[in-house]
Amino acid sequence: MTKSALRRSFLARRQLLTPDERETASAHIIANFFSNFDLSEVRFLHCFIPIEQFGEVDTRPLFQRIWSQYPHIQTVVPRVDHEKNQLESLRYDSGVGLVLNRWNISEPSHDQYVEPIDMDVVLVPLLCFDRTGHRVGYGKGFYDGFLRRCRPDCQKVGLSMFEPVDEISDSHETDVRLDSCVTPDRLFVFQK
Repeated sequence: MTKSALRRSFLARRQLLTPDERETASAHIIANFFSNFDLSEVRFLHCFIPIEQFGEVDTRPLFQRIWSQYPHIQTVVPRVDHEKNQLESLRYDSGVGLVLNRWNISEPSHDQYVEPIDMDVVLVPLLCFDRTGHRVGYGKGFYDGFLRRCRPDCQKVGLSMFEPVDEISDSHETDVRLDSCVTPDRLFVFQK
């Protein structure tokens, strides 16, 4: 299937999940992430704040666990720079206030930037992914642009409510593939 068809299908599938189903799936995804990744050498971890109206994976418990159990990790979150039309990373911890942007998305109220080159792990939002590590997002290309600016050894990890599709038929070479993807039931690791 094409990205646009998959985008429609998986947005609809996610909206059909009850709040309890979404909470349970998110908890399993987070547990699988911590079970499968060694964070001892991670200095900077980029993760999205969930967009409630899109039914995204609830990453708030992930932030809480990192802050309490991995104090050496600096967490950062995305914000779109509309002038440059690109994603930027801002420091985020328990003391940072959040504001809603014009799309009702929470983001930090400060301008403490972290460069993409500093990222060790990026947790990537997605609607679906395929068995080769390609993903379907919301279609704006912000994460592909951001991930291209990260170091080659930065771990690009998708978080998905659903298992992979066989193939995204219109993926192309400019799409940045994931290194792995965590679902409620397992970890998928992709060959480069």
